[in-house]
Amino acid sequence: MYPVSAQAYDRTIILFSPDGRLFQVEYAKEAVKRGASAVSIICNDGIVFASYKYISSSLIVSKSVEKIFSIDKHIAAATSGLVADARRLVDLARQEAQRHVVIYDEPIGTGYLSKKIADTLQLYTQYGGVRPFGASLLLGGYEDGTPRLFEIEPSGAITEYTAAAIGSGKQELESIFEKEYKESMGVDAAIMLALKGLKKTTEKEDKKIRPENFDVYIIPSKTREGKPLSVEEVRKYYNKI
Repeated sequence: MYPVSAQAYDRTIILFSPDGRLFQVEYAKEAVKRGASAVSIICNDGIVFASYKYISSSLIVSKSVEKIFSIDKHIAAATSGLVADARRLVDLARQEAQRHVVIYDEPIGTGYLSKKIADTLQLYTQYGGVRPFGASLLLGGYEDGTPRLFEIEPSGAITEYTAAAIGSGKQELESIFEKEYKESMGVDAAIMLALKGLKKTTEKEDKKIRPENFDVYIIPSKTREGKPLSVEEVRKYYNKI
């Protein structure tokens, strides 16, 4: 048997390296780390999503750059990584949510939907001829009246959080959340914390950062129906930072 060079272990998704690593999965995680930052926070009266979007040209219509998506009335997702891969995962999540309503005549649970999407991601880590999705999701929503938030990684791993971040500023953002996050904070305070963290982690790369560079989406506990904030509303919060 001919020896296989170390470099060959990243040629296919189904080949483990001698130390038990799947390099293609690790490369997919690197794609997420290079993506724009996005956060989600559970507060006492809702769930807040916020994301940074890089607008490279004044000719780009800022609304066309989406990082936060409505999955169902009570569930939303923030994405980071390869835009096309994230869009495909969002489409799959929406289809699964609608299929659940048609079959069971009830809204899908956030935890159940997270596992279904994670199962799809995991499938793409164990078959030849495919590659892992280069995107992560923060999937949050209400389940039996309880707010739940999950991070779904390219490997198919899922972790539940009360406040989480994905993208290039993940570590710094979660460090800020560990110091300043409180379960008793309201939606307004959560939005301020999210924007404060995103501004701090992105202004090093983008000196011309503006309120238009941020998307904010909330799911209030009263209605449990998500809605995006307008640019004017985001600007009011941004100016208070």
